[in-house]
Formats: sequence, structure tokens, C-alpha cells
Amino acid sequence: MSAQIKAAPLLNLFKGALRLANPVKMSRNFWQHRSLIKQMVQRDVGQRYKGSILGLVWSVITPLVMLIIYTFVFTVIFKGRWTITENAPFGEYTLIIFAGLIPFNLFSELANRAPILMLNSPNFVKKVVFPLEILPLIAAGSATITSLISIGLLLIFSLIFLGHIAPTAIFLPLIYLPLLFLSLGLSWFLSALGVYFRDFAQIIPLVTLVLFFMTPIVYPPTSIPPSFQWIVTLNPLAMIVSDFRNLLIWNVFFPTKEWVIWTSLTGIFALLGYGWFIWSKKGFADVI
Repeated sequence: MSAQIKAAPLLNLFKGALRLANPVKMSRNFWQHRSLIKQMVQRDVGQRYKGSILGLVWSVITPLVMLIIYTFVFTVIFKGRWTITENAPFGEYTLIIFAGLIPFNLFSELANRAPILMLNSPNFVKKVVFPLEILPLIAAGSATITSLISIGLLLIFSLIFLGHIAPTAIFLPLIYLPLLFLSLGLSWFLSALGVYFRDFAQIIPLVTLVLFFMTPIVYPPTSIPPSFQWIVTLNPLAMIVSDFRNLLIWNVFFPTKEWVIWTSLTGIFALLGYGWFIWSKKGFADVI
């Protein structure tokens, strides 16, 4: 009997989240606040470099410097290759790693930022009329802009190193869908949980660090022993990273069936995260 009593609040929580996970109402809510979202995304991007002399130019300089460092370290020093092919173009290994880091960096930025997102916005939390659910969306918009700048640099260096830009790159928006669904769903979950459990701010960076090494970013999936291949199969980031590389580097279209499955699953996950957040946000002001 006691176990049932303890389980009741948790069950009610999930029921409430499911009831509020309405895609029509969510879309209508975001469309209603589209002007506010746009303004706050612009402000969020601008605040990253507020007070600096070069301003937004740093959003280009930072990934450019990292790409140059990757090229020197992995190509010149380690002489790394993704495959055993001897005639691999100079810089190809660097571009492969960079293409994998772009989606992972977007995901990790939102995941690491989410637990403190509400805690860093007490003025918004205490305003009854402010739609708090758009804050993770604003963070996602800001992170997406940064990732698109990195994509632009990757395409430029693909032209320099490989002599071409993969035509399949035009399908990249399709791959952003499961990435953003996954990142937003997690962001809504963690931003709500972070209000009540402050330890998440310390736990999540450790989790994303482990996830980095569990995702084939600096090593090919074929190097994973067969007994551990199931980890890649269950890791949605592995599929997303692979599809980014296929479209941007190898001019290969992604597996449609796999994309449909993961996009559907991450879309459902995003809806559940949104419902969880809407159900939980009514208690934020009492805690912060």
C-alpha cells in the first residue's frame, strides 16, 4: 500500500505531462510568441559577445581556429585517417571529426545549459504572463545559429581540402530535425528538473562528457567491438553524427527508414519534454 501511495504523485506527474503534450497547442503557442522568440534569440546571440571589440565576428573566428588546430593536430602530428586508404585527401580526417563535432556541440550546449536556464532567469520566472517554455527554444535557436556558422566553414574547407562541396548538403535541414527534437526535449526536461534538483547542473556535464566518447566522433563506428555495437544502435546521436558526415563529406544520402524512425521518436520525446515542462512550471516561482 505504501508503495502505491508513493507512486501516485509520480504517476499523476506523467499523466499531467502526457495531457499537456499537445503538438497543436505547442505549435500555436510558439507561433503566438514568434516575435518575442526572434527578438530574444537575437539578444541571446548578441550577449555572448557583448562588450567585445569584434562582437559577432568571434562566432566565425572561434570555429575557424578550432578547425585549423584540428587540421594540424590530427592530420600533421597524428597523421590520422578514418580508413586505411593511403590516398585520402589532406584534411579529410579533420573535416570528418569537425562534421561530427558540430551536432554534438549543439546538443551538449543545450544539455549543459538547461539545468540552470530557469535559475538564471528569476525575473522571467516570477512574471506570471511570461511564457517560460520558450526559453529552451531560444537557447536552441542561438545554438543553431552558431552551428550553422560552423557548417559554413566546413563547406568552405571542404572546397579547399576536397575540391568540392557535397551536393547532398542541401538536405541538411532534415538532419537538424531529430537533432533539435532530441536537444529540445532534453532541454525542457532538464530545465524543469534543474529548478528542484540543483545537482543536475553538476551531473549533466559529466554525462555529456561520457556521451562524447560513446558517440563515434573521433573514431569510426567500425572500430567498435561487435559486443558493444548495441551502444551505437541505441544512441540517437550516433545516427545524427553519421548522417551529418554522409551529407557534408561523402555526398551520401542518409537511410530514409532510419531517419523516419529516429525523427518520430525524438519528436515524441520533444512533446513529452514540453508537456513535462508545462506541468512543472507552475511551481517554479515558489522554489526560485
